[in-house]
Amino acid sequence: MSETTALLDRIQADPETGRAIPDAATGETIGYVPKQTADDVDAAVARAQAAQPAWDALGHEGRRAALLAAADAIDAHAEELATILSREQGKPLNGPNARFEVGACSTWLRDAATTELETEVLVDDGETYAEMSYQALGVVAAIGPWNWPMMIGMWQSAPSLRMGNTVVAKPSSSTPLSVLALIDVMNQALPADVLIPVVTNGAGGGHLAAHPDVAKVMFTGSTETGRRIAESAGGNLARLTLELGGNDAGIVLPDVDPQAIAEDLFWGAFINTGQTCAALKRLYVHEDVYDDVVDAVAAVARQVPMGNGLDEGNVLGPVQNAAQFEIVQELVEDAKARGARIVVGGEAAPELGANFFQTTIVAEVADGYRIVDEEQFGPALPIIRYSDIDEAVASANRLDVGLGGSVWSGDREKAREIAKRLRAGTVWINQHGTLHPKVPFGGVKQSGYGLEFSVAGLKSVSEPRVING
Repeated sequence: MSETTALLDRIQADPETGRAIPDAATGETIGYVPKQTADDVDAAVARAQAAQPAWDALGHEGRRAALLAAADAIDAHAEELATILSREQGKPLNGPNARFEVGACSTWLRDAATTELETEVLVDDGETYAEMSYQALGVVAAIGPWNWPMMIGMWQSAPSLRMGNTVVAKPSSSTPLSVLALIDVMNQALPADVLIPVVTNGAGGGHLAAHPDVAKVMFTGSTETGRRIAESAGGNLARLTLELGGNDAGIVLPDVDPQAIAEDLFWGAFINTGQTCAALKRLYVHEDVYDDVVDAVAAVARQVPMGNGLDEGNVLGPVQNAAQFEIVQELVEDAKARGARIVVGGEAAPELGANFFQTTIVAEVADGYRIVDEEQFGPALPIIRYSDIDEAVASANRLDVGLGGSVWSGDREKAREIAKRLRAGTVWINQHGTLHPKVPFGGVKQSGYGLEFSVAGLKSVSEPRVING
């Protein structure tokens, strides 16, 4: 813990002037962050803009070397970073949680650093020659969420830096310490002012997005906030990548083995205690296997330990903040009032600490229930019975979001045919929410636009240049 304390001491503000950040599980103060203003945002953008030409001039090889060194620094400080993240965000150290997230940061950074983006020859027919290359934009604003603050921050900053941009990163006001710690570690290997954090309230994100010297805005968060970010960026015509809310549907076909898929269904829904944009949020199960699937998933839920994230035995944690906790509780209570069956959980768990809600499986619900129609973003999964696959597909597609979806079947070809009918940016087969740095990711409908990861992600943070002749 002494190394963690040293890192916290290095990044935190004076308690007399800073804002206290609570431990998500206990409510006690972890540390303090500065109360920065619009003037601080302006100063950060100016510094990033001044540093950008030299960073770009290093070329791909020079930037690659610096970014790989930054990834090594993350690995060297992985345990301190994971401890800060676990306390601030609430996710446990073990399981697909804090240590996993820190490891993903260095993995995605290395991938962005080493992915090639070659000049494309468009025409070369003896008469006409045209090629397209990709150049740096300038300053990128990276506005991150509170659920995966380090990893999603890396998804934004790594490709931006790789392409020669500098980055001003604004973390969520709920989880700033994690991002400050990550950037502090990365900056041990990066040139000054290439990656600059700013810690402001929500209005600061709009100010950053509207800044005339910001060429690109990357935002991950709610659809409502995404609309405001788009409006702010519109005055400057800054390019946008928006990864917004989801209410991902899964469809289980009647040919499945419920016991075989139960654990994957559970983690598809409950990774990070359900606080993941592309988690499974509503599960449609054919009537022939409905009861068996409900029982199998519930059996897994009963066995998965929840509690303080620093306890090595826990793999589920609290809801990160009180506002989100109230949403989860409200949606579960609404389902109860309408006659839904609570198979597991269904109640707050104050004996575990602050903002804990029991792992909850809700059965005998239908489209129109709030817990089905609204994104719960917490540890509660509604399971809906269906009889006709066309009806299930229509139910999955009927909402105005489309981040992810999944189809579960013993017949992969049949599953793929149904997957093609789902309106979502990614549709998984017999899994949900698994991501890979080589596979582009993005939403449709009100879940946003733009792609991240791989070559597509590099192109999204650069400007194409065509040379013709």
